[in-house]
Amino acid sequence: MANVTIKDVARMAQVSVATVSRALNGHGNVAAPVRARVLAAARELRYTPHAAARSLSSRRTQTIGVVLPDLYGEFFSELIRGIDQVAREHGLHLLVSSYHGDPDEQSAALGAMRGRVDGLLAMAPYVGGSEAMRADLDAALPRVLINSRPAADEPVVGVDNYGGAVAMVGHLVGQGHRRIAFLSGPEDNFDAHERLRGYRDAIARLLPQSQPWELRGEFDEASGHRAGQALLAAAPRPDAVFAANDMMALGCMFAFAQAGLRVPADIAVAGFDDIPLAGYVHPGLTTIRVNIAELGARAARLLIARIAGEAAGGSSPLATELIVRASSGARGASPS
Repeated sequence: MANVTIKDVARMAQVSVATVSRALNGHGNVAAPVRARVLAAARELRYTPHAAARSLSSRRTQTIGVVLPDLYGEFFSELIRGIDQVAREHGLHLLVSSYHGDPDEQSAALGAMRGRVDGLLAMAPYVGGSEAMRADLDAALPRVLINSRPAADEPVVGVDNYGGAVAMVGHLVGQGHRRIAFLSGPEDNFDAHERLRGYRDAIARLLPQSQPWELRGEFDEASGHRAGQALLAAAPRPDAVFAANDMMALGCMFAFAQAGLRVPADIAVAGFDDIPLAGYVHPGLTTIRVNIAELGARAARLLIARIAGEAAGGSSPLATELIVRASSGARGASPS
């Protein structure tokens, strides 16, 4: 249809022109059914707002910036999926970049967002990361941090890492394991710090005669594999290994399989995150479920509200859930 206007969309959706404008511009004060009706009408009529004119009139780019420490792996793909779903519901686009944990690259990625986005979602999980981010951004740019150290003046959407780790140690102790090794994440990572804190406190409370058994990892399969090889040389070996994320747990399981150890009959393994692959390995990986897509969606909804000028603070930590599969069975149990 040629020369379709915003009035045509309003007529088909049976709403006012102002409502169409608010819905297409991502404002939060439009009911979800009304927004869906407007977007459906716009699609059916093939209505596309003139980007340059809309930008001049609204001073909006209709784009959300997303800056993450990495884009590799199932965690980040799920996170972006959740963000993108909410963005599409509001007629917004994503501009995504990563900095691979490098402060200079973080500064460059943030700088590239200037003038190109209406708001920013950023994961700055490293100590000092959020402070460095503030120095590289316009103070007036709406933003929401994801899985970052809480800050008094920054809205943060995160996960109950501490509670999840406590729950996992409780499960492993309940399965009869007493020597529980913990494979932690990077030392300067906030999520890793909270999961390690949960492990230590749970060991102190549930196994007061035991000492924490800690190894350092990097949240990737390779560091999990190295940790698994190190544990193979220990005498005695641990009863169970709790890795601070699933990727390290899978790397550890691979090291054990290479050495001929059976999981969980010889040694139990557990992870954290419940990435999609966790349920498809053999034996299935016991883990702490984080609804990663919901984490991204929650952050995107909060940011869109802030862009629209609505009062929106941080949110409570996203609850975790213990997912029990075969990998954490008691020693001597069948791995099936």
